[in-house]
Amino acid sequence: MKDREKIPKATIERLPLYYRCLDKMSTFEDVDVVSSKDLGGKLDIPSTQVRKDLSYYGEFGRRGVGYNVNELKRSVGKILGVNRTWPAALVGAGNLGRALVNYGSFKMMGLEITCVFDNDLDKIGNVINDREVKSVQDMPGKVEKNNIKLGIISVPADAAQTVADLMVEAGIKAIWNFAPTRLYVPEDVSVKNEDLAVGIVSLIYHLSWQEEMDV
Repeated sequence: MKDREKIPKATIERLPLYYRCLDKMSTFEDVDVVSSKDLGGKLDIPSTQVRKDLSYYGEFGRRGVGYNVNELKRSVGKILGVNRTWPAALVGAGNLGRALVNYGSFKMMGLEITCVFDNDLDKIGNVINDREVKSVQDMPGKVEKNNIKLGIISVPADAAQTVADLMVEAGIKAIWNFAPTRLYVPEDVSVKNEDLAVGIVSLIYHLSWQEEMDV
């Protein structure tokens, strides 16, 4: 495997697409071997790019034959780290937080939300998908005790930085942020922002331009 820092970001972002496609093939299709052309065709990615992406992590498959679907799935899953379960702590038990806790497909990708926290007395004590909502004040202790490294923030923007600070102090090393605000964290903490409003506005932008063209 090449130096991880030298692997292009775009390649890393395509790996989950390969894994999900391979998982579907192994589960729903009677296919033992897949070529880079067929794998790329399912994802609208050139076969040359598929081979280049995988080459960063080693030699897979056989030239002229293709890749064993199950073996490649296991290999890509190991590279991504989804071959094991990563417990996560979620803060913010509102509508979005509840939807995330109830989303069953996370487990397929190695994520399990094991702890849920909030500071709203009306939410504390409620049960979401068999998980009791605890006070956010209990979060640092729970995270440290259970060696949780992944945190999910689904609170309003004005509370997100405070929650992020608590997570970092407790030992969280990766944060999935659904709050529409930038977080300031140490360099050794990774943050992935999911700004739903930006996504919607982007779609509306394209719809608006399409209507202008149709006039």
